[in-house]
Amino acid sequence: MSMELDVFVGNTTIMDMEVYQLWLDGLTVSDAVKVRMDEGALLEYEANAEVLTSDTMDQFRTFQMCERLLHSPTKLGSQLLYQIPAQNQRILIERYYEFDSVFAREVLGKKLSKGTKKDLDDISCKTGITLKSCRRQFDNFKRVFKVVEELKGPLVENIQHHFLLSDTLARDYAAIVFFANSRFETGKRKLQYLSFQDFAFCAGQLISYWTIGAVDSMMEDMDVDLEKEFLHELKDLKVLVNDKDMMDQHKILVCAALRGKIKVYKLMEVNFKNLSRALINLASKLTHTKDVRDLFIDLVEKIIEPCRYDRWTVAEITLFLTHYTNAAHCLGTFRHQMIWDRYMGVIKSCILQMYHE
Repeated sequence: MSMELDVFVGNTTIMDMEVYQLWLDGLTVSDAVKVRMDEGALLEYEANAEVLTSDTMDQFRTFQMCERLLHSPTKLGSQLLYQIPAQNQRILIERYYEFDSVFAREVLGKKLSKGTKKDLDDISCKTGITLKSCRRQFDNFKRVFKVVEELKGPLVENIQHHFLLSDTLARDYAAIVFFANSRFETGKRKLQYLSFQDFAFCAGQLISYWTIGAVDSMMEDMDVDLEKEFLHELKDLKVLVNDKDMMDQHKILVCAALRGKIKVYKLMEVNFKNLSRALINLASKLTHTKDVRDLFIDLVEKIIEPCRYDRWTVAEITLFLTHYTNAAHCLGTFRHQMIWDRYMGVIKSCILQMYHE
């Protein structure tokens, strides 16, 4: 059977973004052709399987040749080998660096090294993501980490500048870099219910308020390392539980503010000192590297699980943490309000993000 084909010559590189996504997903040419056929490509292009296979192979070959440029996105716009419209360049870069949240959740907090890369086979089987796609995503995490970990300036802005990513995607990469650097514990069984987006939100809070960059925009590694001086000053908050009169006054103020407003009022009143000690003791331990890494497991075990057991609602926890934080400002002998607000602002936000009724 003979076919007539229209042929034209141009210097603009033709890229089918649907086929690009199949390539990014790690499909083989034959699997990609099957997907295209199932989606009606033969009818759409009035072609047969042989032509569709040839087109798919040609597209895959083009993407593979462009891949080295995608490793350094800023070079894509200045190179002359491939004439790619600016809009298509942005799509190529953004999609190349997009990742699956379930994959990111599996590697979050782990060292981005060869050891972790050896686990990709297992992660591929567990998540259903092709091994090729897992490797691309892991290599992207590692590449971004290596480029920005020693740079001065805001982490998100550095990622956007060097990799030309959207604000949303750059913030997700900032979370991955931050967790890889601090090695927070995320793999314990009690943390498995938390999604990548839960942790990414918490990372954003920690970066914004607890890092060196939160107080000095010109320090090195400003958004990667937690500010050691701040963590040391958190020990001063122990006075809220060590001083009996202050603790009693704190309880009185919080109870007065919440009476009649929450159904768990009686439980809160009975357990106030335990909750307060848990919040303050967590703060005072953050000078030790291991305790910093255990921040999220401590929040779950010491705060979230007890409240969940007593069936607190999100609204009730929100009211409690709000009044618990504000009441400290009314304690005449408490002199650490700035450190207190900086600490409790992040802790409150993280607890509310992590609390799933």
